[in-house]
Amino acid sequence: MKHDIFEKLKELQDILSKKYEIERDINEIPKAMVTKTELLNRLKKTYIEKNEKVEGTKKRIANLRTRLAEAEAQREQYEKQMDEIKTQREYEVLDKEIKDATEREQDCRKDIIKSEKDLEEFKYMLERDEQLINQQEEELAAEEEKNKNESESKRQLLEELEEQEKQTTPDMDSEILFKFERIIKSKSGVGIVPVKNAVCSGCHMILPAQFVNEVRKGEEIHFCPYCSRILFFEEIESDDNYDMTFLSDDEAEGLADLEDDDDDF
Repeated sequence: MKHDIFEKLKELQDILSKKYEIERDINEIPKAMVTKTELLNRLKKTYIEKNEKVEGTKKRIANLRTRLAEAEAQREQYEKQMDEIKTQREYEVLDKEIKDATEREQDCRKDIIKSEKDLEEFKYMLERDEQLINQQEEELAAEEEKNKNESESKRQLLEELEEQEKQTTPDMDSEILFKFERIIKSKSGVGIVPVKNAVCSGCHMILPAQFVNEVRKGEEIHFCPYCSRILFFEEIESDDNYDMTFLSDDEAEGLADLEDDDDDF
């Protein structure tokens, strides 16, 4: 295996990492818009409901004014009839009618005052919501334009990276490329790492001596048996204080992914 294949893989790793990051960014852009659009739709729905309350209150006030006018007319009519009564019984009956009509008048006036107060409150809330909706629509339009420009810019950059990828991979084995791409995606953009002091620098696991010798030869591609990353050998100066700790708690999670990665390969 020629040394330059590892250099090409390192170069490809940088390209793929940037490419996948841009793809994630492009996919995330619409999600932010969905949240803002849902908020705007909720505001519009609330506005419609409040507007219905305004129209309902207006009808209620109109109905109350009609009832008030009827009660006033009845009271006035009964009061005129007072001059024509002849018996105590007629007086009592007519007096009761006048009191009832007067009570209906008072009730209607109270309801009208309350309904008019409610109407003013609803109108105020409508004006406030209308301003908020207009503001949200303006912000959403500006955000959409910004996202459109940002998406176009990222897509152009993505096309450039895809062209670089094509120029880097024409002589590479398709199966190796497929595995390498999967590794880059699943291992946070790191798919090729050096072996140092018989330790994979990706997952920090100690590797078998024979396996390390095969990696050192560089005659073929070798994948770490623990984290599945591609390995290349890197000589380092001997250090008596070199830390041979196998795995930290966080790094141990890499082993949990190993079975899934191996199945995919």
